[in-house]
Amino acid sequence: MSMSAARIRAVVIKELAEFRRNRFIVATASILPIVFLISPTASILSLKAAVASTALQKHVNASMFLPLLVPVFIPATMSAFSVVGEREQGTLEPVLTTPIKTTELLIGKAVAIFFPAVVLGYAMFGIYLAIVQIWAAAPVASAVLNSPQLPATLLFIPLLAAWAIWVGLAISSLASETRVAQQLSVLASLPAVGLAALMSFQVFSATFAVAAALAGALLVVDCGAWFVVARMFNRERLITGGGRQSATAGGT
Repeated sequence: MSMSAARIRAVVIKELAEFRRNRFIVATASILPIVFLISPTASILSLKAAVASTALQKHVNASMFLPLLVPVFIPATMSAFSVVGEREQGTLEPVLTTPIKTTELLIGKAVAIFFPAVVLGYAMFGIYLAIVQIWAAAPVASAVLNSPQLPATLLFIPLLAAWAIWVGLAISSLASETRVAQQLSVLASLPAVGLAALMSFQVFSATFAVAAALAGALLVVDCGAWFVVARMFNRERLITGGGRQSATAGGT
């Protein structure tokens, strides 16, 4: 059976509908981006034109780092729910018994998380840049716009989102409870955030060559993570595991 775009599209539509009905995911996707927008924006707008260059650079570095948390925490939360959440609701087994390939199912789930998360990440970062350019002091606005972290941030948003998605799906396929899966998914996504933090806070120079090399390495890791998740996604185990959980719940 060849891969079908129609089946993948059907999974995407189903996943988006599930996410819209989940209040926790909707609240997370609505509140976290605002929090990560307010903090760096307020910090930058509070700077005066005569601020020392060292202090200015410190604030700029921090403001470039916080937007990278949006494409990590939101996809981690959504992907952690994607499998175990469906199993808890009893909607996973009917999906797994349909004539759809595992790769189609995983790609559909990943796409349904990836595009909203990336669009939201870029939107929040774009709003931040627009506010800074309009209302910040001229030297501050110039420092933000010419920061070497700016292109790196734009480059890393989709790569970090992809990493968080595959990590979340892997954990979600093994976990037995949504809350545990979401907590573990966020924690497991932090190493990639740590790498971005080292670059944002200039522990090493964020030149184009360095950013490109790190982005390439993260892209390879993302592709490898997809392969690992596809191999570990055992439909029979998920179905029987869900059946045992349902039976236990019914017996109690």
